[in-house]
Amino acid sequence: MTDSSTTVTRQARSGERTVVADVLAEAFADDPVVRWIFRDDDPGRYFRVAARHEHCSPDAADLRFDGDRAVGAALWDPPSFRAPLRHRLLLLPSLLLAMRPSAAGRGSTATQLMLKHRPKKPHWYLAQLGAVEPGRGHGSALLRHRLPTISGPAYLESSNIRNVPLYERHGFVVTGEMTLPDGGPTLLAMWREG
Repeated sequence: MTDSSTTVTRQARSGERTVVADVLAEAFADDPVVRWIFRDDDPGRYFRVAARHEHCSPDAADLRFDGDRAVGAALWDPPSFRAPLRHRLLLLPSLLLAMRPSAAGRGSTATQLMLKHRPKKPHWYLAQLGAVEPGRGHGSALLRHRLPTISGPAYLESSNIRNVPLYERHGFVVTGEMTLPDGGPTLLAMWREG
């Protein structure tokens, strides 16, 4: 665990979307789903697009700092969230510029699989949560920061089985699994009643 006197968890400010994206890109560098989508490419540009145009609810991004260094981040979508029109118009061309065609195709496959399994009941969606220093309590701190502020259920797909105990400690339960094609990894659907 990190010394709490040097750490702070807070909502990301409007100008910090790049910081959020950079933390997530570093945190997900070895993630099984990210590696399946991007292979040997750098996923950093994808995370910048996602933070700016896909998971862009203005009050639903959080950062964890250790001193001046951002060490964790989370992106949430509120219930029934839909990005504003400007962001929806910029999303696809931005993704195509950020990703090679093969990675864009695999990313689309992963997105469609996740959307197919997403619960229909309104819920908060934890799109991404990551820490650049796993095992130091940053993920738990991000969850402790956001979960008390939301009302209703929450949902996520865990792309790494090692993270399931973290989410279970915060009230999520595994409700299903989905496997990406062509020998791809398995994602675990997790639900938390509100």
